Amino acid sequence: MLETLLSIDYTPFILSFKLAAITTLILFFLCLPLAWYLSQTRSKIKPIIEAISSLPIVLPPSVLGFYLLIALSQINLSFSFWGLVVGSIFYSLPFMVQPLQNGFESINRNILEASYICGKSKLETIFKVALPNMKPALLTALIITFAHTVGEFGVVLMIGGSIPNETKVASIAIYELVEVMDYKNAHIYAAIMVVMSFLVLLSVYIFNHKESFKFKGLH
Repeated sequence: MLETLLSIDYTPFILSFKLAAITTLILFFLCLPLAWYLSQTRSKIKPIIEAISSLPIVLPPSVLGFYLLIALSQINLSFSFWGLVVGSIFYSLPFMVQPLQNGFESINRNILEASYICGKSKLETIFKVALPNMKPALLTALIITFAHTVGEFGVVLMIGGSIPNETKVASIAIYELVEVMDYKNAHIYAAIMVVMSFLVLLSVYIFNHKESFKFKGLH
């Protein structure tokens, strides 16, 4: 078993983790102001913005991938790693926005008002007051976005194909192994993905439970 684990090509996993890390970092800074706006505004266009940002959850990956492929082809980014990054940003956007928005909405508005009264700007209030008071939501947003990006398949296949060391991520590698009926290695790749996904979710739940106990202990 150890020999088998040592002999398989881990490049698709490294590529998947690289893609997920870059996507998560970019989405955090892109979605932070959007999530803050949605949590604070009472504008009539709020439901429209929420619906647009949530579209990737309900759209078939092939549909989203098709339009992204057309758009990326115009700027020579299709079938490239950075094309995958752009596609992943769109596909994983709601998994960053929604937890952050929920986290901001859960904060007592009196705390935010006190921050403004003390002379802090909105930016200082977000980073020094809001984010420290919504650690579970922040962690959930970061980890779920990372994990969701690692597990991408449909969008990645549509806009990136399967170019070794460039766009052949773990999910694509598993698909190709099944296509050639190499079930032994497909099992190993799939098992790694299952274990990784489980550990990611477990870490989120453990942290959130600990934070919940701390909160109850203060009350």
